[in-house]
Amino acid sequence: MDQLPNLGREHEMLSAMGLSGIEDLFSDIPEKIRTDGPLPLRPPQSEEEIWADAQRLLGVNIDLDSRPSFLSAGLARNFVPTMVGMLATRGEFLTSYTPYQPEVSQGMLQAMWEFQTMISELVGLPVSNVSMYDSSTAAAEAITCAVRVKGRKATQKGVVYVSEFVPPHKMSVIRNYTQGGGIELRPLKHGTDGRIDLEAAQEATGSCAVYVEQPNAFGVMDEGITRLKEIIGEHTALIVCVDAVSLGIMEAPGKYGADIVVGEGQPFGIGPTAGGPIYGLFACGKDYLRQMPGRIVGQTVDEDGLDAFTLTLSTREQHIRRHRATSNICSNETLIALMGAMHMAMLGPEGLERLALRVAAATESTKSAMASIPGVEVVESNNPNFREFVVELPGDARLAVDYMDRNGVLGGFPLGDWWESMSDRLLIGCDERTSISDIEALSTVLSAWVEGVNK
Repeated sequence: MDQLPNLGREHEMLSAMGLSGIEDLFSDIPEKIRTDGPLPLRPPQSEEEIWADAQRLLGVNIDLDSRPSFLSAGLARNFVPTMVGMLATRGEFLTSYTPYQPEVSQGMLQAMWEFQTMISELVGLPVSNVSMYDSSTAAAEAITCAVRVKGRKATQKGVVYVSEFVPPHKMSVIRNYTQGGGIELRPLKHGTDGRIDLEAAQEATGSCAVYVEQPNAFGVMDEGITRLKEIIGEHTALIVCVDAVSLGIMEAPGKYGADIVVGEGQPFGIGPTAGGPIYGLFACGKDYLRQMPGRIVGQTVDEDGLDAFTLTLSTREQHIRRHRATSNICSNETLIALMGAMHMAMLGPEGLERLALRVAAATESTKSAMASIPGVEVVESNNPNFREFVVELPGDARLAVDYMDRNGVLGGFPLGDWWESMSDRLLIGCDERTSISDIEALSTVLSAWVEGVNK
């Protein structure tokens, strides 16, 4: 077969797209960032030179464990037992991707079934999937799932109420998932104390779903959420996003009426990893089972009557058929979820309770220390907090964070990066590794910054 010249092929493809030249194809790219010549790349390097460059670049990064750290905002600095990494790097787990053939994948399938069982017990709901990409995608998928299940009987068609304190980066994901799907997102109001306004929540009755976070973005544990289901009624789904560690001491959402529970699995099994890869949790009641996104491992028996495990109800192929898909997740975070299962198994119920108590104690100790600094006010100090709390500063929180960083402390997250109206507020995060010396270092540098501002 005769081969067309390259230019002929290019012209043929451009004509098929209705374009006259290659410049038309790239017209959406701003001219100032286009380049006509070769990229300004270095010439070939030896292995030693590459390694030296890599060390130099990586050395610029600041390890969260290299200094006192109070940075959280959705991801947790944590301690992962060495055993987790050792087991996860075994070839049986590390090289397993998709167990489509159950006859050769029983070990991995059983491990994933155990993961599902632990998540179900943790959140108080009967069904869990193998995992999601992260808590943001889990939240978005929970909303679309709830609309599919509750949409027909809802009097507020396609309406979902979402806590007004959901962080902007998570709201962006939720909007991306729901736009174009006939779903209307409305804010669920909170009071001045940061808790949900239960009277205003009555407006959500008859909607498809209500989405809340426990604790919320400010670390506030809101007792009102436990009464939310009785307010919105059975025909409206209650979706609760949790800090999974907090469930070591807090009531499981399934016990107070949650229909779907999502969350970030990262505190179990893996560190923050610069934001990813991580994994999300997703569990639900039986009414949502066939609309639940992701993979589900089921337990059955083989022809000899022995326990056996297999992927069930939902397959990857279902989700890559765009015209029939109920979700766009076509994989899952299998290895990382497995690491989470290992971590949870090592903790056990008593270990999880102790872990949650350590985080809660660190939070209260840090909160008390911040309240003792003249000029620093703990916002709604009477609220119970878990992992995070907010302080109001006598100046821009970004400047405070920069000052503390220069003095060897990662002091927290400036909330002005999420909401400009909160530019003087700092979100301080704690974890099981927060020590007394860490708290003292934070108090010292923050006190020094406040004194400098007040001069």
